Amino acid sequence: MDNGITPSYEIGQRISAVQKGIQAAGMDALFIAQRIDLFYFSGTAQSGYLFIPAQGEPLLLIKKYLPRAEKETSVKNITGINSVKEVPGKIQDFYGRLPAIMGIEFDVMPVREFHFLKDLFRIKDYKDASELIHNVRMIKSEWEIAQMEHTAMLSHKTFQFIERELRPGLSEIEFAGLYETYARSIGHQARLRTRDYKNEGYNWHILSGESGGTLGLLDAPASGEGTSPSFPVGGGRKIIKENEPVMIDTGFVYNGYHIDETRMFAIGSMPDKAMKASEAAIEIQNAILEKAAPGVAIEEVYEHSLKKAASLGYEKQYLGPEGHKVVFIGHGIGLELVEPPFLAHKRNDPLKPGMVFSTEPKLVFMNEFSAGIESVFQVTETGTKLISRVPAKIFIKK
Repeated sequence: MDNGITPSYEIGQRISAVQKGIQAAGMDALFIAQRIDLFYFSGTAQSGYLFIPAQGEPLLLIKKYLPRAEKETSVKNITGINSVKEVPGKIQDFYGRLPAIMGIEFDVMPVREFHFLKDLFRIKDYKDASELIHNVRMIKSEWEIAQMEHTAMLSHKTFQFIERELRPGLSEIEFAGLYETYARSIGHQARLRTRDYKNEGYNWHILSGESGGTLGLLDAPASGEGTSPSFPVGGGRKIIKENEPVMIDTGFVYNGYHIDETRMFAIGSMPDKAMKASEAAIEIQNAILEKAAPGVAIEEVYEHSLKKAASLGYEKQYLGPEGHKVVFIGHGIGLELVEPPFLAHKRNDPLKPGMVFSTEPKLVFMNEFSAGIESVFQVTETGTKLISRVPAKIFIKK
């Protein structure tokens, strides 16, 4: 592994790519405020902003902490600011003018902050730059793939710990704490980043037995065998038992790059019904990997997985029970846990080399259990390649 600093050639390529998008969209410049976008295009996540003109060198404006930002970034033009109110003046001093039309990250910028910037800059117009940012970020470079491969190796070690330490008598949330502690000891940076203000990233989801067959969890008892009644994600208070299916879905992040994986476990033995469903999930994942290739429409991959699930006899359970099914089988992943594009219904855009997905074919048996698998793969020039290192199998601990 390298020292974690984003190479200057990476930053240069990203800036060049997004400038082509800025020009095509009829913008004069792009104003980056969101922390992950700032990290992606500058190499530093220090508090500040990045101004990228349609042509020419970008300007990095750092509020805190300038000395660290100077060590991390390869952006040549960097200046300190005490307040965001200084930003328009700094831009005007550097470029001789302010842009007439500027792109903003509308998908994540709070309305109040946008109106503040609008009053601050007082320029002609603002456009949503979210899509052009996503279009650049969704194609991963060889350097980024290497970062994710290293994260995948650490995630594999975590799953090995899970296999060794899983035992009956622990609550789901208690065991989650044990393996998250181990994951942090080997480098897990703990904070899984998401771009959705309605959701937060969780390091762990443990669904043992009937926990996996419950959708809302809001009617669960407040203690004992029940799952958590306060929030329907993560691990609950249910005690993990022998001879029941245990689904463990966990994320790992290192140097900002995420891996998101799910595997099925059991202590002693796996009930036959759950075993067959878990094996079917693996078959569906294999079918997705075989179908995915450059030029293939995302919709085709999605529909192919539905047909595979139906052929195996799991049409009713695949992607959720009747009336509650989701319409995606995977999501992009990288500097954020979930990022575009999505392997989803009615997505006709083609797969491209460099795209990286976490694919998650899962089956839900209401009030019984869930079964599934989740792995990270990249689209290559000829097909797909797994980045995940955790074996695609069902783990039975005797």
